[in-house]
Amino acid sequence: MKIIHVVDPFAGGIATFLKLLTEELKDDYHIIIHGERKELADAKYVKTIFPRKNIRFIQWKSVQRELSPVKDLKAYAELVSILRRFSDADVVHLHSSKAGFLGRIACRHLGIANVIYTPNGAPFLIKKGRRLNLKLYERFEKLAYHFGGRIICASASERDEYEKRGMNAEFISNGTRISKSSFIGNKDYNKFRIVTSGRVANQKNPHFFNEIAWAFAELKHFEFVWIGQGEDTAALTAPNIRVTGWLSREGVNHEIAKADLYLSTSFFEGLPFAVIEAMSLGKCLLLSNCTGNIDLVKRGVNGEIFNNQEEAINHIIYFYLNKEITESMGLNSLEICRDYFSIEETAFRYRMEYKKIPANKLKSEKQNVFGDKKQRAITSVLGKGIAKH
Repeated sequence: MKIIHVVDPFAGGIATFLKLLTEELKDDYHIIIHGERKELADAKYVKTIFPRKNIRFIQWKSVQRELSPVKDLKAYAELVSILRRFSDADVVHLHSSKAGFLGRIACRHLGIANVIYTPNGAPFLIKKGRRLNLKLYERFEKLAYHFGGRIICASASERDEYEKRGMNAEFISNGTRISKSSFIGNKDYNKFRIVTSGRVANQKNPHFFNEIAWAFAELKHFEFVWIGQGEDTAALTAPNIRVTGWLSREGVNHEIAKADLYLSTSFFEGLPFAVIEAMSLGKCLLLSNCTGNIDLVKRGVNGEIFNNQEEAINHIIYFYLNKEITESMGLNSLEICRDYFSIEETAFRYRMEYKKIPANKLKSEKQNVFGDKKQRAITSVLGKGIAKH
């Protein structure tokens, strides 16, 4: 099969997941159309972690993170131009919300019927976002939904959120490659180490992570570690937080393996790849109560969910005072990961989806992008924004 992946940003968990997926589907040919955000990762470096035999990379130069009618129209035109060169592809898989929005419109324009969209954390799910912005994100998702494509979420809880909003969706859990022998780090048993991994940005709620760390600042045997960096790194001011910056996968595994507990303070997730990796390394979980996170914890079995700062602190104290239970829960995480979150199962299910013929198959002829009511609607929305720009 010839599979086109469209992705922005080309970094973090999405890039790692694509690497594992393309490795597992080694008999298929993958074309990865990617943006680049150098503040997250250099695309040249990200490409080096991928297998070279069955992959072609094409940079999507004009795509930007922020909403901008002028820049988004430019990115849309570039994407149409790129996709037009691969009319013989079997499927187009769109990863993340910006790629999903522009990609579904572009595929409708070109008459590409077999399209899959995986949100990897829909932005309208953020709990503390501005209400106006959240409604705008939701309207964009509903608008793009009418241009076709199947929504396949990374978790059941994210799928449920789409269906609540009237959009049909399915889910296939993210997966990782699980070592037959667990990764053993050089643990410092004089410290109780709490770790998280990812971009230091609003979605991950670093301010809340910082508040939790401050509660333990005077207890020298507690250490908090944030693996990664980002635009909100300055929010991590507690003296007991160590920020590592971006590390290689081996470096990330080494840091997580040394930890006693994996903590996530995220506002929302699709299905967090970093948490799945921590499970594969046998870590007890303490996760915020949000989409994606709640699919990974069996409370009292491999960790706990918290709703506020007091609950998070109480759970950390419990895990510290009951280290044998904490270690046992970590082993349960590993078993749950083996049973439900292996990349082999994930890749198999996606390949089955790639082979499906959509029920509402479009005509093969190219369609005028402004030729029907829905396409005129998107033009109107973007056009008003351009007039204000």
